[in-house]
Amino acid sequence: MASILKPFIALYTAALFLMMSLGLLTTFVSLKLTMEGVSTQVAGLIVTSYFIGVIVGSLYCKSLIKSVGHIRSFCAFAAIITSMVMLHGLYMSPAAWAVFRFFSGIAVIGLFMVIESWFNECSQSDTRGRIFSIYMILCYLGNGIGQQFLNFGDVKDQTLFFVIGFLLMLCVIPVSLTRSIHPDLPEVETIRLKQIFQKAPLGILGCFTAGLVNSSFYTMGPIFCHKINLSVYQVSNFMTITVLGGLLLQWPVGAFSDRFDRSVVMPLLGGIFALISCFILLAAPHISFTAFLTVTAIFGGFMFTIYPTAVARAHDMFEPKDVVNVSSALLLFFGIGAVIGPLISSTVIEFLDNPYGFYAYFTCIGAAYTIVAYVLRKKEIAKSISVEDQVDYKIMKHTS
Repeated sequence: MASILKPFIALYTAALFLMMSLGLLTTFVSLKLTMEGVSTQVAGLIVTSYFIGVIVGSLYCKSLIKSVGHIRSFCAFAAIITSMVMLHGLYMSPAAWAVFRFFSGIAVIGLFMVIESWFNECSQSDTRGRIFSIYMILCYLGNGIGQQFLNFGDVKDQTLFFVIGFLLMLCVIPVSLTRSIHPDLPEVETIRLKQIFQKAPLGILGCFTAGLVNSSFYTMGPIFCHKINLSVYQVSNFMTITVLGGLLLQWPVGAFSDRFDRSVVMPLLGGIFALISCFILLAAPHISFTAFLTVTAIFGGFMFTIYPTAVARAHDMFEPKDVVNVSSALLLFFGIGAVIGPLISSTVIEFLDNPYGFYAYFTCIGAAYTIVAYVLRKKEIAKSISVEDQVDYKIMKHTS
């Protein structure tokens, strides 16, 4: 196992530092916006620009990587996002921050495209699953650890922007010093969205829903915490526990989805997610913070399994040669959901004039996902396939 992973130590280290910085950045930006008195809806618009940048970057960053190579591209993307982070600290303006977040989104998706295409091209089919599993575990851990860096400085000043910049520069060092030869990106055929949508509507639906809920959690979660008067220390614990809950439930939920028809598992997951969200909505104001964290860990566990289950379901319907096209389409719909999610969730919170509207949003999205997934299966729009023909579940995050 050590011999398999050794060539990728530089990438693993870079991914860990990158996720630590991004985990801190996302939470810190949302928290600072609300502390500066920016309205919930305006904050939603600002953070949404990040996901618009992600979609744009997913379309154009590949050309740069093919042109100058993986290592130079990685350094360029890291320099771009570090510059944007520094600008956040120098100038506070909602319009300017929306622009900074847009270019940050382009740079971030470029960084993940470099890392993941590198993993994909330099690993063999019989080891790729293990290589990516370690990568995803490090991503979850990095994200969780990054939340704790909120306690390293006063959220009201600019110190944490320099911490984020420091972590981003650390992720450049192992990549720039690696002796590994970077791979060439494979040529990819044009995405056939209509065919993918016709054959895998449940997969498309699941990825779109994952975009709606995941982006809303990362961007509006810190704002929700601030509105219910949690301390910065409690905010960091809330974010960390939810992310780590997502990691802990990946394997059991994945094993369950591998044993049963995923067209049944998907609406079941959605229903459980909706029920947990509804429970938090009704009970959270009346329970202790420790109990709240326990429930939110379960909430995160089911929220972060919607995407990999949907991806596995979509790939159940296609041949291995179609993996790149299908993955591209799924990420497109995830990105669309990620753009819409913060806008809707922030509007719900403002409309209800209650921070717990945050969980009302998740309850509605989970319920709608469950109903639509059930209807698609019931009307045989989404056909069932035997468990033996299903692809293996993979621990995944919403990267490139």
